[in-house]
Amino acid sequence: MSDTFESNEILSKLPKHLKQFIKPQNYADYSAIDQAVWRYVMRKNVDFLSKVAHRSYLAGLRQTGISIDSIPNMYGMNRILKDIGWAAVAVDGFIPPNAFMEFQAYNVLVIASDIRQLEHIEYTPAPDIIHEGAGHAPIIANPEYAEYLRRFGEVGCKAISSAKDYELYEAVRHLSIIKEAPNTKKDDIIAAEKKVEHLQQNMGEPSEMALIRNLHWWTVEYGLIGSIENPKIYGAGLLSSIGESAWCMTKEVEKLPYNIDATFKDFDITKPQPQLFVTPDFAHLSLVLEEFANTMALRCGGLSGVKKLINSKALGTVELTTGLQISGVFVDVIESNGKPIYIQTTGKSALSYREKELVGHGAETHDKGFGSPIGKLKGINIAIEDMSPRDLAAYNIYEEQNITLQFEGGIKVSGEIITGKRNLQGKIILISFKNCSVTHKDNILFKPEWGTYDMAVGKEIISAFSGPADLNSFNLINHVPSTKTIHIKKSDKRLELETFYQQVRDYREHKNRTISRTKVLEELIEKHPNDWLLAVELYELAHDGNETVLCERILNHLETVKQNRPEVGQLIDDGLHIIQGKTKV
Repeated sequence: MSDTFESNEILSKLPKHLKQFIKPQNYADYSAIDQAVWRYVMRKNVDFLSKVAHRSYLAGLRQTGISIDSIPNMYGMNRILKDIGWAAVAVDGFIPPNAFMEFQAYNVLVIASDIRQLEHIEYTPAPDIIHEGAGHAPIIANPEYAEYLRRFGEVGCKAISSAKDYELYEAVRHLSIIKEAPNTKKDDIIAAEKKVEHLQQNMGEPSEMALIRNLHWWTVEYGLIGSIENPKIYGAGLLSSIGESAWCMTKEVEKLPYNIDATFKDFDITKPQPQLFVTPDFAHLSLVLEEFANTMALRCGGLSGVKKLINSKALGTVELTTGLQISGVFVDVIESNGKPIYIQTTGKSALSYREKELVGHGAETHDKGFGSPIGKLKGINIAIEDMSPRDLAAYNIYEEQNITLQFEGGIKVSGEIITGKRNLQGKIILISFKNCSVTHKDNILFKPEWGTYDMAVGKEIISAFSGPADLNSFNLINHVPSTKTIHIKKSDKRLELETFYQQVRDYREHKNRTISRTKVLEELIEKHPNDWLLAVELYELAHDGNETVLCERILNHLETVKQNRPEVGQLIDDGLHIIQGKTKV
C-alpha cells in the first residue's frame, strides 16, 4: 500500500494492518463546487467560531496548515503537522473503531477525504474532510489535547467489542454513505435508518468499545470546555458543522459537567445532540479516561475479561501473571468460585511475552487453538511461577519426569515433561508435555494423540484486550468494507455548473481575469436558477470591486432563489453577512 500515499517519519511507523485503510487523496478529483463548499463553510465557521471556540482553534488552523480558501492537501498538511509530532492520512468514510483509535495511538489523524455535497453543506452524517480537517486538526495543535487524543487511541484500540458492535458499525457506515450519496431513494434511507435504530435498541449489555465510543463522542466529537455558563467549543463535530455549532450555544441544548457518567450516555449520529458535556480543561479529559480505563479488562483481567473476549467472537489476548500472553479467538472458559480455571481458543493462536511472539509458538504451531489451566496447584500454597529450582525439583516439575498436576478447581494434567520456558525474571511461563492428557472431571480437554501439550503458567489472568499481543503473529490485512462511498457519474448539466464555478474561482485567484462575471451570472440564472452558492461568490467579487450595478442584479437573483428555496435563505443571508463587512474573517 505504500504507493498510495506519501510516507514520512511518523507514517513509516504504522503497522501494515493500518496501512490497508489508507487511500490516496486524489486532490484533482475535488471540483470547483467542492472548493466553494469548503470555502463557504470555513469562512462562516471562522467568523462564528472565533467567538465561541476554544482559543486553540484559530491558532491551530494556522499551525496545521488549514486554509480557509482551499481544501487542504494531505501532503501539505503532513509537512506542517510533523512539527507538532503528528501526521494525517486519507481514508474512505468510517473505518472500524479499533483501527480509528489505533491510528490515534500512533499520532496519526484519520481524514475522510470526500467532501459533503452542496445540498448537505450544514451537516452530513458521513465523515468528510470538513469534519476531519477543519474539525480535528486545529485542536491537536494544543499539546495537552494532542496527548489526550493519543492516549485515548492507545487505550481505545484495546477495548473489547461485542459481535453486535461490528454489525452496527457496518449499518451506520452504510447509512452515512447513502444519505450523502446523490439520488438515493428515500425508501432506502428510511430502511437503513430503521436497521440502525433496531440494532441500537437491541445491543444488549454495552461492550467496552460501545462505552469508550460514548466518551469519544462526548469529548473528541462533541465536547465543550470551560464553565457550564460560558462554554467554548473544541469537539470536531461542532467545529465542522455550521448549523450545530450555533445551535449548541443556545439554551435549547442542555449543558452537563463532564464526568464518567458520560460513558453511559448514548448518542444518535443522525440527529443534533440534545445535551452536551462540558469539561473544565483538557487535563480533566485525561482523568476521566484513566478512570474508565481502570474498569476495562485491559487492567482488570479475570473471568469477566475472558467472557468479554468470548462474547466478541474476535481476535483477542489474555495476559497471565507471568507475562505470558495468549492470543486467539476465545471460545470457552471453565470457571470455579468466580475464577477462570481453564481457557480455550479456536483456530490460529499464538503465545507471546512482552508483545513479542515466543519462538516456536506462533499460529502455525497452534493452528487448531490453544487451551490451558489457570491458577495454583491443589494443596500447594506456592504457585508454579513462584517456585525456585529447588521447589520445582521437590514437586517433580522437571524435564523427563512423568507427573500429574492437580489444579484447584479440578483441572488435571498428566504427562511427561519435555521442557519449559522462562521469562526475564527467571519464572517459568510455559511447560511442554508429551503423552499428555488434560481433563476436568469427566471432560477430556486434551488427548495424548493430539501431540505436544503446551501448558501456560500463571496463577491469574491480569489483562484481557482486543487484538493480538504481537501484531506480526496474524494476518491482519483482511479489511473489506461491505460498502464504499458512492461516486456517481456526473451529468452534463452538473459538469456545466462546475465549469461556471471554476471560472469564478479562476477569476478570484487571478488565473484568468478576462472572464465576464456578468455573463456567468446570466447563464447561471438561465440554466441553473436554483443554485445559490455561486451567486454568493459572484456577489463577493462585485462587492469587493464596488460594482454596485452587478451587486444589485445578484441580490435580486438571490431574493428569487430564497423565495423558490426558503430552506437556503439563512445560508444566503449568512454568506452575504460576512461579505458585507458586518463581521470580519
